[in-house]
Formats: sequence, C-alpha cells, structure tokens
Amino acid sequence: MGDEGIRPYRIEIPDAELADLHERIARVRWAPEPVGGDVGYGVSVARVRELAEYWRDRYDWRVWEARLNEHPQYTTTVDGTNVHFLHVRSPEPDALPLVLSHGWPGSVAEYLDVLGPLSDPRRHGLDPAIAFDLVVPSLPGFGFSGPTPDTGWGPKRIARAWAVLMQRLGHRRYGAVGNDWGSGIASELGRVAPGAVVGAHVTQTWDPPPDDDPRWIEQLSPADRAAWDAFQDYVANGAPYGVVQAQQPQTLAHALADSPVGLLGWNAQAMADHGLDAEAILTHVTIHWLTGTAGSAIRIYADADREEPSTGPTTVPLGVAQFPGDLPSIRVFSEHHHRNLVSWNRYDRGGHYAAQDAPDLLVGDIRQFFAALRN
Repeated sequence: MGDEGIRPYRIEIPDAELADLHERIARVRWAPEPVGGDVGYGVSVARVRELAEYWRDRYDWRVWEARLNEHPQYTTTVDGTNVHFLHVRSPEPDALPLVLSHGWPGSVAEYLDVLGPLSDPRRHGLDPAIAFDLVVPSLPGFGFSGPTPDTGWGPKRIARAWAVLMQRLGHRRYGAVGNDWGSGIASELGRVAPGAVVGAHVTQTWDPPPDDDPRWIEQLSPADRAAWDAFQDYVANGAPYGVVQAQQPQTLAHALADSPVGLLGWNAQAMADHGLDAEAILTHVTIHWLTGTAGSAIRIYADADREEPSTGPTTVPLGVAQFPGDLPSIRVFSEHHHRNLVSWNRYDRGGHYAAQDAPDLLVGDIRQFFAALRN
C-alpha cells in the first residue's frame, strides 16, 4: 500500500502486557517523604499511592479500550512517522471536517465525550444543521502513533503533518480545534494551510506581550494583570516538568519508560489539580505506558523550543473558549498575535481539560464558532 496508505487500526493490548503493568505497580518502591514534604514539594506520596492503588485494584483498561474501539481508527505515515487517528464521520450530509488536537500529557481519549455531540448532533438533541466529520490524531510520539523515529516534532511540524493528513483523507476545507499543545497546533495549521482552514478554535492562547514590551503589562486592567501574574507564578513554580522536558527530555525518559508509578507521579502533576477524576488520569497514563511513548511524548517541549518561531500574526478566524479551572489567556495580547480573533468566551465551570469536565460547554462553543464560518 505504501507510506501514503490509510491502514485500519484496532486497539488490542495483549493480556500479558496488562499483567506486567499490574505486577510492576504491585512491586512499587515508594520514595521516602519527610514531615512537611507533602506540601510544596511536588505530588505527594499519599496522592500517588491513592492513584496507584486505584490503578492496581479498580481500574479496568478493557473498558476504555472498548470505548476507543467504538470509533473507526486508522494509521498512516506522514513525514516519516506513524500517525494514528480516529475518523468519526457524521451521518449529516453537509458536515464540516474538523481536526482535533490534544496536548501533553493527554491522548485522544480526551475527546471521547464530545465525539458524539459534534458528529451526530441529531442523536444528542442538537441542531443537525451544525455537524462535523471528526479527525482526532494521536500527536506524533504520543499514544497509538508510537514513538517518533526522529526529533523535531514541534507544533509547526505537526501542523504541516496535519495538513498532509487532512488532504490525504480528502478534506479540502476544514476547521481546527485544539487544547494545550493542540491549541498551538490548531493556530499553526491556519498558517500552514490558510486556504483550507476555515477557522481555528482553541482553549488557550497564552500569548506574550507584543514585542515582549513590558509596557504592555503596565497598561493591563487589574483583572488581566492578575491573570498575567498567575501565569508567571505558574511558570516559575508550578510547571517544573516544562523546564526538564524542554532541556533534557531523554534524561527523564529512562525513568518514565521503566516505572509505571514513576510515570504516574510525573504526569499526574499536570493533571491532578485540573478537575480530572482517577479514571481520566489513569487512562491517559495507561495509554502512554502501554504504547511505550512516555519518553517520546515529553520531547514536544524540547522540539517546540528548538523550532524557528513563527513570524507575523495568524489570519484565519480564531475562537477562544476560556474555562475558570485553566490559566487564563489575555485578550489584549492575543489580538496582536491573531489578526482575526472573532470569538472570545468565558465560562463559569470547567478546567484545562474542558472536553472531559465540561464537554457540553465546549461542544456549544465549537458549534457556535464554526456555525458562522461554514459557508
């Protein structure tokens, strides 16, 4: 069939691999924790132990495997790497194709709760005139795409790969949706294929001040200044994984590839305080473990840092949905980085993983945004 072929795919994890995972969890060697070390020093032993015990005794991967396998899945080779994706076609005749991109430490499982309402709105009591054909790829180096054979898979290269993927699937005109790294990928896809992308819908922009001029910060409203300060505090004190993964990801990869509980502790720091329950956290972690992508997935931070920065603002229509459990973006900055910002909505519930903890709000925002761009 060749590298450009579309190959049907089904997730079928051998029983032996699940047994090995359970044995490794049962043999965990816990890190000593000093008195007071459970606050301000990272994810506590108590929290990781709670999740690990749930993983060992209650979590059933086969349930999530079956949920994923309810949707048609495929793989193809793009730019020398394997890409796995869900391709959920709408029963509605005029459905608009969308490509949905997740981030780290997420997976395609992030979007399971929105696939039905977006692709088959009639079945979910929504207006069938707004429906979508969905393409949900595992990012290169993540999940069922498997480890990438080379470095350099930052958001810009991934966006170029998505443009090839959508063209290969016969989608000549489509929208882009993203969360976390997927937000950056969606915006970049608009740069890569402006003639094909009708709009990009994201849950974060996190744009810096124009030209990195500090005078922009001085002129912020009190609310935006508080948001800016919160973001800077998070970068300085709440995101140590970003520093390590951007600078020396391979050093960490050895540990993550060898210890499921170590992987759980590391990845949970980016999920545990974002509204996800144990089932959701463990599904993302289990996918990283079973596919051997714990080490390759973290390289997106290093690869992004090593990419040439984009020049000039994006021009395709951009929609932003903000959720209170997420770090806020600042509109006045984003308006200078995105010349066609047409939708900016804030909601009263939901967090960083809105597709999982506020799927109805996210679906509504996506539908509203693209309804005005379909024609």
